[in-house]
Amino acid sequence: MGKVDILLGLQWGDEGKGKVVDVLTPHYNVIARFQGGPNAGHSLEFNNIKHVLHTIPSGVFHPGCLNLIGNGVVIDPIILADEIHSLEKLGVNLKKSLKISKKAHLILPSHRELDAASEAAKGKGKIGSTLKGIGPTYMDKTGRNGLRVGDILLPDFKDRYNFLKNKHKEILRQYNYSSNIEQHEEEWFKGIDVLRQYDLIDSEYEINSYIKQGKKVLAEGAQGSLLDIDFGSYPFVTSSNTICAGACTGLGMAPHAVGEVYGIFKAYCTRVGSGPFPTELDNGIGEKMRKIGVEYGATTGRPRRCGWLDLVALKYAIMLNGVTQLIMTKPDVLDSFETIKVAVAYRVNGIETDRLPYDINTPIEPVYREFKGWMTDISGFKSDSDLPDELMAYVQFIEQETGVPVKIISVGPNRDETIVRE
Repeated sequence: MGKVDILLGLQWGDEGKGKVVDVLTPHYNVIARFQGGPNAGHSLEFNNIKHVLHTIPSGVFHPGCLNLIGNGVVIDPIILADEIHSLEKLGVNLKKSLKISKKAHLILPSHRELDAASEAAKGKGKIGSTLKGIGPTYMDKTGRNGLRVGDILLPDFKDRYNFLKNKHKEILRQYNYSSNIEQHEEEWFKGIDVLRQYDLIDSEYEINSYIKQGKKVLAEGAQGSLLDIDFGSYPFVTSSNTICAGACTGLGMAPHAVGEVYGIFKAYCTRVGSGPFPTELDNGIGEKMRKIGVEYGATTGRPRRCGWLDLVALKYAIMLNGVTQLIMTKPDVLDSFETIKVAVAYRVNGIETDRLPYDINTPIEPVYREFKGWMTDISGFKSDSDLPDELMAYVQFIEQETGVPVKIISVGPNRDETIVRE
């Protein structure tokens, strides 16, 4: 019997999951996406070319690797078709390597309009949605109204589509929101035709068949643990379960099938959109991090908010996910910082705590521990024995505090700028 290893972001997303999946893929037969939609952007860089994937798993650049989009994912046929065409131009044959769950839900053009209308109505309290229609699609899923990938094979698919579209139009009228859903329909149905050309499967049977055959499967999360619908900084969260448990429901596998849980975190913190961020640096230091780290959203291009590493939040995410191995990304961004800080506790209403409060939107004062910066360009280093003592002291402190080993350190965006520690 095989196991399914799971790779997750432990912060607010953008931790560098795409690159790490790409690095790990040669050790796996199958890469599976289990939640989220095209609001995620996984950036991969090799041969000095940057590739951004939104829906397709990050194993597509490795011949012989199967890529599975699970039932927990929501799919926009327009975005998926564009992604497929871009990959085909690069010579990637997806007809053999891509499988899509029939139970994954479809994002309609009207879902995107509902997303925009809902955000506009919130005014200053807006969530910071990517406006890709993710939230309204998951609302239809839990409200038992949604359209699924398997429905496109049914003779009455167009009727089902029109029924849901007209329902959405009624809601948009209540928002008094002007929209033109029909302008996107032709392209959307072309995307549906592209979908029909692929292997649409009962993915829960498929994934369990892989497990029985002893195949190596890596489940790839999107966004980050602190954006989880249940355990994230609610309501400034995404609409799906981004934590380890989400892989079981998003792929249809039992909890005992879970093997290693890889948790990815940046050597500092970033966040896109609205919501609390206790260690945010809204100053020159944060701006320096953004500039050096090129911290702009892979999907939206929005500037990311930057701040110091938050160990309170990191330990919380490690606990929720049962992380067995840590992966640190982007310490190279901190190469020129003389002092590096880490939040080891919070002060809430004058009381110090090492727990994330129920209402993370309340004023939080981070309690910092300072470390000496390494002031060295680490991007060319190939082994952890080459890394500066100051960086290793930082890494060892994180290991000591979390009780989990840091097994991989990424020292640059390219595939080969990765140190695997023994």
